[in-house]
Amino acid sequence: MLFVQSGGTVRVFLAGASGVIGQRLVPRLVQAGHVVGGMTRSSGKTELLARLGAEPIVCDVFDRDALIQAVRDFRPDVILNELTDLPDEAEKIGEYTELNARIRTEGNRNLIEAARQSGSPKLLAQTIAWQLPEGPGALATAELERSVLAEGGVVLAYGQFYGPGTYWEQQIPGEPRVQIDRAAERTVELLGEPSGVVVITD
Repeated sequence: MLFVQSGGTVRVFLAGASGVIGQRLVPRLVQAGHVVGGMTRSSGKTELLARLGAEPIVCDVFDRDALIQAVRDFRPDVILNELTDLPDEAEKIGEYTELNARIRTEGNRNLIEAARQSGSPKLLAQTIAWQLPEGPGALATAELERSVLAEGGVVLAYGQFYGPGTYWEQQIPGEPRVQIDRAAERTVELLGEPSGVVVITD
């Protein structure tokens, strides 16, 4: 996508803007000269997103019609899917397997449909750089990756985040891993990447 690589302004619809990487992406995207629509399902996060430099968009990814309308209204060049449904405490991750799987399947499908109905902007979506055990999590991850690539999109396979605001604030996790700010910087650099899987690790 030449408009990205040539330094032009890109309209980025960022789903998951108030999440741990989303909050780091917004100011970096704005600093790079892009216009960011920061989607969150929580109206309580709009002030934060506005302060970071995004145009806050309150929408639940599971409300398909509202999502399609929100994407149409924003008219993005790029949809960046950084959605997860994870707990604040790492030890509770197992309890969220089904919720996170749903956001990677149904949530991602809704974003793809919204993209198709708004001029087919480029799609980039978050996944992980390690193999999950067999089960709903692994199946959902595989479906997300397959569906994004089928749309000509880019799969961003992140290592385990560490650093401020992550599960690994004080310690460094095992590989694959990536410092959260480095992950955000790398993501901004990849807006113009051709379709494929990009592994983002230290």
